[in-house]
Amino acid sequence: MSTVLLRSESIGVDLSRNTDLSLDKLSPNQQLLPLTALVNDQDHLEIGGCDVVELVQQYGSPLYILDEVSLRLACQQYRDAFAKHYQGQSQVLYASKAWSCLAICAIAGSEGLGIDVVSAGEILTAIRAGVSPSLIYFHGNNKSVAELGYALETGCTIVVDNWHELKNLDQLAKERSASASLIAPRVMLRLTPGIECHTHEYIQTGHIDSKFGFDPNEIEAVFAFVSQSSLNCIGIHAHIGSQIFELQPHQDIGDVMVRWFKLASEKYGLPFAELNIGGGLGIRYVESDDPPSIEEWVKTVCAGVIEAFASAGLALPKLLCEPGRSLVGATCVTAYTIGGSKTVPDIRTYITVDGGMSDNPRPITYQSKYRAVVANQMSAPLAQTVTIAGKHCESGDILIKDIQLPKTEAGDTLVVFGTGAYNYSMASNYNRLTKPAAIVVKSGDSNLIIKRETTEDLLRQDCLPERLRH
Repeated sequence: MSTVLLRSESIGVDLSRNTDLSLDKLSPNQQLLPLTALVNDQDHLEIGGCDVVELVQQYGSPLYILDEVSLRLACQQYRDAFAKHYQGQSQVLYASKAWSCLAICAIAGSEGLGIDVVSAGEILTAIRAGVSPSLIYFHGNNKSVAELGYALETGCTIVVDNWHELKNLDQLAKERSASASLIAPRVMLRLTPGIECHTHEYIQTGHIDSKFGFDPNEIEAVFAFVSQSSLNCIGIHAHIGSQIFELQPHQDIGDVMVRWFKLASEKYGLPFAELNIGGGLGIRYVESDDPPSIEEWVKTVCAGVIEAFASAGLALPKLLCEPGRSLVGATCVTAYTIGGSKTVPDIRTYITVDGGMSDNPRPITYQSKYRAVVANQMSAPLAQTVTIAGKHCESGDILIKDIQLPKTEAGDTLVVFGTGAYNYSMASNYNRLTKPAAIVVKSGDSNLIIKRETTEDLLRQDCLPERLRH
């Protein structure tokens, strides 16, 4: 399959691709746009063989547009890289907190991936999407007793995060085993590895001062408890952060984890068989971002684990990882319709769109940066520096500050790149806005995967006591 050269001079960013490379040689997380993106004969942005301007006309805006080819290729690259670089068993899990919906879980599952979940809702979504419970791993730092019970009923593996949860789970397991002849629940222990990465402090999850996981100083007590419990502890888990461009921390994690593997086996008789090293590989949101490729990341992780376990004289564990953002982030864009504009003399020009912080809270939450184009005039010269403002009643509702765009008019289609991760999943109804629709595109076909909410949907859970009725 040949690739397409997008005209970088017309949109102010180098989106060119090596025409000697087929799409499957490109790592989706390193691209600004989905792999199938091109400029068509109408000078419109096209993704998955579909004209984005026409998609907005058909489905409305804001609109999440997911490229199925890019998502499947990202899944395949993770899966195939582990098969290539790791001599033991491996399993890739999609971290569905990035975007949990039936269609995405179904695509990931069809490519052989399991699903990493953090709530009963995400468990149900994965199961309804056809994913086997044996490939669902349940995380979270405050799982309720009801959620733990549901996970036990479905047969998911539970990644235990703290003492409160461990004791609750052990009690539930004892109650279940007393009432029926059931297999002991499969659990993993989440440990804090003490590795820090250069990323936003809110998404650093692997250092000592973290709400996630057991601290190193309590590991022996945890192992002792588990060895006498009703649980089938199959291994340990660690996660060091998100949107990481460095490879060294992932090389180091093998050395940290193997010590605990050895301790569990030799002192407490726990025959751990699985090691989950989390995820964290970053994506390219703007031109200056330079993340490693999926294969580079996998190769580094595998080399670190192989070396560490060989040095410790231990057999290779089944190796699991949990990519989320690097699977789905760059495979989706969000299309908006441009409304009005406001120029503050000698300061700034604002252009407003029909969405904002309710469909993408990352800029106001993390000060995240994004890139965008005007999809209906891809060859127009860059004529102005503007700030893209959302429509919410918040001065901080700014999607992109100081971006160069062509001269725009009301009704133009603005497309923001890299919105597949933590956009819909963190969307809200702030200001009583409805959540956008989402579609998947492939080979010229488009299909709804999430319906657009209506204003009636907003009232569905509201209750008005009789005494308040007029």
